Amino acid sequence: MVKKEEIDEKKKTTTKKWGWSVVAVIVVLLATALSTTTTTTTTSSKIALFINNRKSCRCPSQDLGKYEGMVEDCCCDYETVDGLNVEVLHPLLQELVATSFFRYFKAKLWCDCPFWPDDGMCRLRDCSVCECPENEFPEPFKKPFRGGLPSDDLICQEGKPQATIDRTLDKRVFRGWIETDNPWTNDDETDNGEMMYVNLLLNPERYTGYVGPSARRIWDAIYSENCPKYSSGEICQEKKVLYKLISGLHSSISIHIAADYLLDETTSLWGQNLDLMYDRVLRYPERVRNLYFTFLFVLRAVTKAADYLEQAEYDTGNQTEDLKTQSLIKQLLYNPKLQAACPLPFDEAKLWQGQSGPELKQQIQKQFRNISALMDCVGCEKCRLWGKLQVHGLGTALKILFSFDGQNHQVQPQLQLQRNEVIALVNLLNRLSESVKLVREMGPSIERIMERRTSVLPAVEFSAWRRMWESIVGLWSRKPSL
Repeated sequence: MVKKEEIDEKKKTTTKKWGWSVVAVIVVLLATALSTTTTTTTTSSKIALFINNRKSCRCPSQDLGKYEGMVEDCCCDYETVDGLNVEVLHPLLQELVATSFFRYFKAKLWCDCPFWPDDGMCRLRDCSVCECPENEFPEPFKKPFRGGLPSDDLICQEGKPQATIDRTLDKRVFRGWIETDNPWTNDDETDNGEMMYVNLLLNPERYTGYVGPSARRIWDAIYSENCPKYSSGEICQEKKVLYKLISGLHSSISIHIAADYLLDETTSLWGQNLDLMYDRVLRYPERVRNLYFTFLFVLRAVTKAADYLEQAEYDTGNQTEDLKTQSLIKQLLYNPKLQAACPLPFDEAKLWQGQSGPELKQQIQKQFRNISALMDCVGCEKCRLWGKLQVHGLGTALKILFSFDGQNHQVQPQLQLQRNEVIALVNLLNRLSESVKLVREMGPSIERIMERRTSVLPAVEFSAWRRMWESIVGLWSRKPSL
């Protein structure tokens, strides 16, 4: 009897030990499986973030097959746009925006949001904008610009250094330009006392850390209140054009943020965030198409104003560089490849037709002015700078394309562009050109990476769980007999 009780007790003890052993093995195998999956995910993420920016060996028609034929509502096809951009437009624009004339933009950069109170995100000295020393300004600057920013009580995004504006100026002179307001934009260009000049080369468009509700609120207000999403057949062509312009501009901004991203704040490591580029733009073909549309729309504005831009004065006091600027402008406006391959990038004559045309134009003009005013609500200083510049450039394109009479659709002789409008227009075209180039060169590689990631990770997870289950079954099959 005693022996039987001892045997039963040993069985219970052995079973309990065996049960705990199985649990321990399951925990280990589960951790191993999760570790394998996590490692694979991390590795894929690192590959996506740090892949070399090399051109694809395939032809564009093979890599970007979904972007073939004519760009919607335009007069040029995707392949032609890519070819002209790489061979002609991008190299010229890169040189042009680096000249003394086109590197300075005049803007009002502190918050006075007309739609809601400022967020008060920070009032740190590091994110404020200081007035440049008097001796840095050329004499012609001093007369119209005697103001400056207050020394404190300035708003910016969380005091991040990358959001701070560098206002270093060198001695360059602008003259020979009028000052007049653009009916499509909100800024009062004649109010020089509230404006200051910014060197764009010292403040490139890039990631600034401006994220969260404040940033989302800007785009929500733009799309929901001023530029609602259209449905096929439910909206007039003019409103559809406005939506596509804003969507294309939004795509371009997102691409530039992803292309110059702060990957590691502790080590100040900058690089390309391909995940962000894919999630924000590339996974949505409509956004890419709208980017191409906006590019061609602005290009049409530049070519339509060719006579005006050719005769404009690009005088900075440096004769050698001024001659170079004039030469680059003429090369851009009258390039034979551009004129032969895409002479009419966008046909604006089809808009504003019928009796309701003038009323509709006023309505959309008011909507765009509201979008322009929303740039004063951007809580990050550098984001505000580039937002203002690019919206101002888009407003200048609208001003050029829709300053025509109803018969021959030619630019009216009384069309006047101020210096700031031309600077914004050319810089916007350069930003869009850069975005189109990045999509062409990097898009196919990024999409292949994302496709492999989505197909490989489930297989890795399944294999890990399968190995774990087979191990458990094997352990149970080897259970000792009692």
